[in-house]
Amino acid sequence: MKQVVQLMRKSKTVVAEVPPPALGDKSALVKTAISLVSPGTERMVVDFAGKSLLGKARSRPDLTRQMLDKVKKEGLLTAMDAAFNKLEQPMALGYSSSGTVLEVGSGLKGFKVGDRVACAGGGFAVHAEIANVPQNLLAHLPSNVDFESAAFATLGAISMHGYRLADIQLGSSLAVIGLGLLGLLTLGIARASGCQAVGIDIDPARVSFAKQLGHQVCLRKQAEETTRFISHGRGVDAVLVCADTKSNDPLILAGSIARDRARVVAVGAVGFEIPRKSYYEKELVFLTSRSYGPGRYDQSYEENGVDYPVGYIRWTEGRNLEAFLELLASRQLDVHPLITHRFDIQAASQAYDLITNKKKESYLGVLIKYPALKSAHDRGQRIINPSAPAVLLQPTGLTTLGVLGAGNYARMVFLPIVKKVGGIAPIAIASATGLSAQNASQKFGYGYSTTSDEAIIKDPAINVVAILTRHNLHARQVISSLKAGKRVFCEKPLAMNKDELAAITKTLKSVKNPVLMVGFNRRFAPFSQRLKTFISQRAEPLIAHYRINAGYLPKDHWLNDLETGGGRIIGEACHFIDYLCYLVGACPENVTAQALPDNGTYSEDNILLTFNFSDGSLGTIMYLSNGDKAFPKERIEVFCGGRVAVLDDFRRLELYQKGSRKIYRKFLRQDKGHRAAWSAFLTAIATGGEPPIPYDQLLGVTSATFAAVSAIKDRKKYTTN
Repeated sequence: MKQVVQLMRKSKTVVAEVPPPALGDKSALVKTAISLVSPGTERMVVDFAGKSLLGKARSRPDLTRQMLDKVKKEGLLTAMDAAFNKLEQPMALGYSSSGTVLEVGSGLKGFKVGDRVACAGGGFAVHAEIANVPQNLLAHLPSNVDFESAAFATLGAISMHGYRLADIQLGSSLAVIGLGLLGLLTLGIARASGCQAVGIDIDPARVSFAKQLGHQVCLRKQAEETTRFISHGRGVDAVLVCADTKSNDPLILAGSIARDRARVVAVGAVGFEIPRKSYYEKELVFLTSRSYGPGRYDQSYEENGVDYPVGYIRWTEGRNLEAFLELLASRQLDVHPLITHRFDIQAASQAYDLITNKKKESYLGVLIKYPALKSAHDRGQRIINPSAPAVLLQPTGLTTLGVLGAGNYARMVFLPIVKKVGGIAPIAIASATGLSAQNASQKFGYGYSTTSDEAIIKDPAINVVAILTRHNLHARQVISSLKAGKRVFCEKPLAMNKDELAAITKTLKSVKNPVLMVGFNRRFAPFSQRLKTFISQRAEPLIAHYRINAGYLPKDHWLNDLETGGGRIIGEACHFIDYLCYLVGACPENVTAQALPDNGTYSEDNILLTFNFSDGSLGTIMYLSNGDKAFPKERIEVFCGGRVAVLDDFRRLELYQKGSRKIYRKFLRQDKGHRAAWSAFLTAIATGGEPPIPYDQLLGVTSATFAAVSAIKDRKKYTTN
């Protein structure tokens, strides 16, 4: 299918051919009829992409600081790789569209195939022929609302939410500063509600156009006089700032025309330096409107389909969408006069030339149109990469790779390493969105991209599957791949619960000559190998302490979602449990835990775990999210038989013995063993030798993470198997 994307590094807006998105559980696949180009948000994205590297750094000093912090902690080359990989990821454009439901997920309620719907949400209601849209970002179209009008619903919901924040009542007076698309929609909503409103702009052409639509409007220089007149000298009850400018003038004007204790709501992107004098003397209430209503940026609402009770939150973003569509249906609001341009999807790049003023042409509502589907929707569709090298399968058995998942880890770590190491033919990449798979297949030379994991698992041309998807998919994909006769590399964790682990264990026993590897890379790092050699001749138990400054994650981050990510112990701390097993040479027998109270902020991720091993060794893991991100992430200290080893963030290793110290450093790049781990996996495949990590340790470490979670909850000792 065709999709409009922004190439951040090349500064180009292009129409790409990508696989259709995968269907989510509580989502619908929607055949897009019309989508609306946002003249504010999308123009800012395209403008940012057009800046030089220095210009990008100047415009986003927050990202520049993150880059410098990464240089300090992980080395210059690692930081540069991360930055350039980020810039090379295409960005999906669009967040407001309409169309027809093609397919519904198993958990979706209230929608069926053939329904006409309005769609909302960045990353969902994108400019693409087919979109995967979650439950609460869909709204039914009334029978008399056409697709072109419905494509305005998201922008309308933004205006609606700003209007509600202004707390307008019957008979109130209102000023709307900025007569672009948001401002005109807001004036239309105000008129439909019976509010006396005046629109204000610095552009005579926009003022003239708004007057033709029947709105009361004036130029900026006439604003104070006009608002005094409509408010009987008191000042307006509310001001909605819908302008798009870095200037602080809209807030200055709002302060001068508002009445005592009025509300000023910033809906557009404007300067935020609030003038103290007028806002203090009038005791004005200033609010920033957060997009299109409660639920925005809440993963449980937007992605998981969990609605807010109407008795507590009347106007969510979904209900704002519905309310705007009802205004259209009742003919109290007509958006057709706002449409100035229509482009077919093939010519969508011209729309961005327009909104970035390359065409030197005025515009308001810019729509993208989509053709009817030429054939039935194919969920397993492949997009062939014509630039990929041809692969001829030889009787001797060429090693061939299919990759499931094309997220940040895949693009920034795994796929570059696979390319550098070589020795395996890249066949296919799958991801849920399709766009990331298509981009990764082109960048790293894979033969085709798809959104179907089954297409890769069942492909007879593929004999190795790398699983880099979200954690809740790992066990199912591991089992399916092993049963299909594939060799499997699975990024951690191996499983999310005991039942999944038991199913994997059973599959390993039932499959002939299985090869399974989990991405516990740290044990393969060069400094780890040197450290292990240093203590390898020990004749007594060791004590190892692993401290992780993991950093804070919001409670709604996907890793903290127990169903999707499994939590931080199962999802990440398994790395560090494996490292203790590597040092000791065996899995722990039991674990105890202590934890700081979460106090509504954390997610059971400030913990101290203590593991006992059969040879008497002790291992502790101090996993912390309450530290500062400028401090190095990882430190390992090992004491044993008159020897001490200290490994700092995989950049500095100190070895102490008989009063002497040896120091080893890596200055430009951190090495956590990702490349060595992958190479060890390929060697095991090529030689038919033992797996790089013994299966008893792969399974034992995973079991130990479950025991650790239980120990944290119950505050008592748990056996680890």
